[in-house]
Amino acid sequence: MPIDSANLGDWIAIALVVGLVGLLLFLAVRIVPEYQRLVVFRLGRVIGAKGPGLVLLIPLVDRGVRVDLRERFFDGPPQTTITEDNAHLSIDFLVYSKVVDALPSVLNVVDY
Repeated sequence: MPIDSANLGDWIAIALVVGLVGLLLFLAVRIVPEYQRLVVFRLGRVIGAKGPGLVLLIPLVDRGVRVDLRERFFDGPPQTTITEDNAHLSIDFLVYSKVVDALPSVLNVVDY
C-alpha cells in the first residue's frame, strides 16, 4: 500500500504518539543495581527508598536520587607530630565510610 498525501498525516501522528510513549517509558523506568538505592521524591516530598530492581517513576513528577551503599575509603595525608618525650611520630590513616540507610544520607546531610 503506497503512502499518499492523505495517509501521510496519519502516519506522522502515529509516529509522534509512538515516540512520545517511548520517551515516557524511558523516563519512567529505572533499573537499580543491588548495591544502590533510589530515594524517590514526588513534587519535593520524599516517598521512600526503592530498589534494588525495577523502579517505576511518574515522569515530570517524580525525581530519583541514587545512593551507593558500598563501603568507601579515602587516604588521609600523613601527619607528623612530636610526643611529650620529643620523639617524632608519623601517622598515616585510612577513613572508611558506608551508607547503611539511604533516606537519612539524602535528607539529613548536605554533601555526604
